[in-house]
Amino acid sequence: MKVITTELPGVLIIEPDVHKDPRGIFKETYHKEKYQKAGIPDEFIQDNYSWSAKNTVRGLHAQLKHPQGKLVQATVGIVYDVAVDIRIGSPTFGKFVDVILSEDNHRQFYIPPNFAHGFAVLSDFAAFQYKCTDIYHKESEISIKWDDHEIDIPWPVEAPVLSQRDQDSMSLQDMYYLRRLPFYVDPSRRR
Repeated sequence: MKVITTELPGVLIIEPDVHKDPRGIFKETYHKEKYQKAGIPDEFIQDNYSWSAKNTVRGLHAQLKHPQGKLVQATVGIVYDVAVDIRIGSPTFGKFVDVILSEDNHRQFYIPPNFAHGFAVLSDFAAFQYKCTDIYHKESEISIKWDDHEIDIPWPVEAPVLSQRDQDSMSLQDMYYLRRLPFYVDPSRRR
């Protein structure tokens, strides 16, 4: 297994060992001890799966109260994947790392807690798997504009297919000021 560090602390690209023969391939997609030694300290407690059509953009998503670390991979197709630092006070706040994940390159991408995550489907369709370090918590979920000019991600899609939530998402600056307000009430604590 090869681990590639990125310019954002804790964001990693993993290239698992892939064993090929005439029958096909075999690869280990997770091994707790090996991944912890590689710098992925979290324990995963939820797995997610999505199937998306070409030009679908999902994200940029995060959870404020229950931040999730994510180990992601495309098991079918090709995706352009992005992690954005949304940690208030971080020297890399608003910076991103991007990577192509595909069924052919077998790469995985680790996004630590307190980073926003998103991806775009470049193939006709893609199957995408996530291992998450915390459960899905709807009340603390946020969505940051996928095309926020302050982040300036070079998305390789011209006509993105977006959910209503992603169409209505906030800017990075709005998210920053919302979290800094003295009267800010964590969405998970509202009744």
